[in-house]
Amino acid sequence: MKIALARHGETPYNAEHRFQGHLPVPLTERGREQAHELARAAATRDWGALYCSPLARARETADIVAAAIGHHPMEDARFAETDCGDWTDRFFADVQAAEPELFAAYQRADPAFAFPGGESFAAQQLRVLEGIDAVRQGPLPALVVCHRGSIRLALAALHADDAQRTAEVPNASLVDLP
Repeated sequence: MKIALARHGETPYNAEHRFQGHLPVPLTERGREQAHELARAAATRDWGALYCSPLARARETADIVAAAIGHHPMEDARFAETDCGDWTDRFFADVQAAEPELFAAYQRADPAFAFPGGESFAAQQLRVLEGIDAVRQGPLPALVVCHRGSIRLALAALHADDAQRTAEVPNASLVDLP
């Protein structure tokens, strides 16, 4: 294991099934508990560096992890969640009712999918992979606290397996990269 990705703890938007995109959504109390569990798991390993998405939920999780592993989180915007564009702040059910075909493409993580007024999965995947390449040039092993979408797209590319695009990635989970 040289690089591991971790998903941030739960947010109110996760619990409500709502698109948060780049909004500064904090963790819930449960999310902070999950971040402490992640920190305990991370503390069982030696790390050379800690990186995180600059979004509030990832940074809050990374700060909790940092206290346990002794590294200051370095923010890297390449690990941010997808810009959800016009869907930001909307409930999944509302979007599904209004735009069922486009929502279905989102759910199956179609590589050609792009959020209306936002970012495409293809663009996000490129920036996440650029971030991973940059992390590989620094101290290893490294931990990156980021988002479900970022983790899924990294796994799909690095495993050359599109099924990873819809992989289950629970809040505060730790995923080793190949």
